[in-house]
Amino acid sequence: MDLSVLNALKPKEARHELMRCCGSLRWAERLEAGRPYPGAAALLEAAERTWWALEPQDWLEAFSHHPRIGQKKVEAVWAKQEQEGVKSASKQLLQTLVEKNHAYERRFGHIFLVCATGKGADEMLGLLQSRMANDSDKELRVAAGEQAKITAIRLKKLLEAA
Repeated sequence: MDLSVLNALKPKEARHELMRCCGSLRWAERLEAGRPYPGAAALLEAAERTWWALEPQDWLEAFSHHPRIGQKKVEAVWAKQEQEGVKSASKQLLQTLVEKNHAYERRFGHIFLVCATGKGADEMLGLLQSRMANDSDKELRVAAGEQAKITAIRLKKLLEAA
């Protein structure tokens, strides 16, 4: 969709489109309220600034809208594209990813979040394992940084969609 279309949408419709990019309602509300944006760069800058001004519970809300890495059934088109690198993984590697995802969730209380675009299953598993050594506060910020990357990619896709 063209930025002019996003700028012209009714507030509820704009929030809906923005929520496709990031699952935090507060983020979507603030970004929607900042319209109109003069260009894509201004929207991306506002998205980043707004994201880092949110509270941890807003980040957790956004994380909860993602499928687990390696999850067999990924419904959302963008999430499916982002996890493309997992498709060619062996059953054993996928099972290990599932097990490590569950261990991560038990340790940190939220799903493992990584900007999966361009990453293979082995790389994502390595990142998951290395991040298990983080303390909870550090890991929350790392995951939030990954969400910020995902959001930027999705906003660009939103603006490119016909």
